[in-house]
Amino acid sequence: MATTSNAVEEVFRREHGRIIASLIGTFGSFDIAEDAMQDALVSALDSWPRDGIPDNPAAWITTAARRKAIDWLRREKTRSDKQEDLELTMSQHLGAAGVNEDILETGIGDDRLRLIFTCCHPALSREAQVALTLRTLGGLSTPEIARAFLLPEATLAQRLVRAKRKIRAAQIPYRVPPEHQLPERLAAVLAVVYLVFNEGYSATDGDSLIRHDLCNESIRLADVLRELMPDEAEVLGLLALLLLQDSRREARTDEQGALATLEEQDRALWNRGQIANGLAALDDALKRRRPGPYQLQAAIAALHAQAPTPAQTDWVQIEKLYEALQQFSPSPVVALNRAVAVAMAYGLEKGLAMIDRIGQNGELEGYYLYHSARADLLRRLRRNCEAEGSYQRALSLTSNQTEQAYLRRRLAAVAAVDPA
Repeated sequence: MATTSNAVEEVFRREHGRIIASLIGTFGSFDIAEDAMQDALVSALDSWPRDGIPDNPAAWITTAARRKAIDWLRREKTRSDKQEDLELTMSQHLGAAGVNEDILETGIGDDRLRLIFTCCHPALSREAQVALTLRTLGGLSTPEIARAFLLPEATLAQRLVRAKRKIRAAQIPYRVPPEHQLPERLAAVLAVVYLVFNEGYSATDGDSLIRHDLCNESIRLADVLRELMPDEAEVLGLLALLLLQDSRREARTDEQGALATLEEQDRALWNRGQIANGLAALDDALKRRRPGPYQLQAAIAALHAQAPTPAQTDWVQIEKLYEALQQFSPSPVVALNRAVAVAMAYGLEKGLAMIDRIGQNGELEGYYLYHSARADLLRRLRRNCEAEGSYQRALSLTSNQTEQAYLRRRLAAVAAVDPA
């Protein structure tokens, strides 16, 4: 049973976006697609122990989900004994998907890309756009999305319900919009891809730090966006950022699966091919002379990627880039990252003072990386008792087991130091 459960979970994690996007494309309904997939997963848990795990588990789930959705529609229509109504309903669902028209208009026949643009329709609020796409395409849970937004779970759940109702009521088409409408939808789409990557790069829950499936999917989607909008500097900037960040993926944990910070990583494990591709995409973006937040973040990642050792990192330039990023995207998280750069470039005390000022309004009180960053500076300053309290607070705010283990190691280290 454990093997079956693992197989079902793997299909959900790796193929959720592909399957759910296909189902929404077929049936034109988020709710039908999600319910059908859940029913198919339950069926797999029931039948696979008896019949064996299929050669292609994702295809099995997809087929089962389609059948369950059709059965549900048939039961609804059987009540009135009008089979022709069922056929009409199916035709309407397929027509609402806009699949054929979409392929003709854009030349891109990818259900997942259509799903992103559907979720990012301007009729929805930006917050709803991002949350809904993370839920449907990435398969992220409500707690995972709430973490990305720093919001309560109940608030996020209500937002998802309202977004799906809006799509249904407004009959928002399931398609990539025509070329002239792409720019107005781009910001939300880029935000979605970036947040999916972030969840993959540092998973909210579970015993693994990294969800490779989400990292790979976000990079794939960024590359598809580059094909769709090759002259958009921020599309290139996002692709560069993801490639440069992802180049460190294999070095972020050691052989035992323990977290390794950027400073501790074995740089020989960094993917030089990805770094080269990321630098090329960044250079292509910068040539267009239309700076934006993703290009700035990619430039920061590039400086890290090009530093042979931690000591040779150009923290002064990184701090300047964070300062510029604050002009484009003012947020407490960006301010926190800048404060860390200030600490490394101009002195730990100065950086710590900035972090403390940032924390005064309480916006980051529930953000574990705020407390972890503060604890790290306190540790470096050998203010171990204070560092211990910040590490404990950070530990209480993360549910990822790899991150918890790292924080416990740091906590034990500062607690063991004799204050005398």
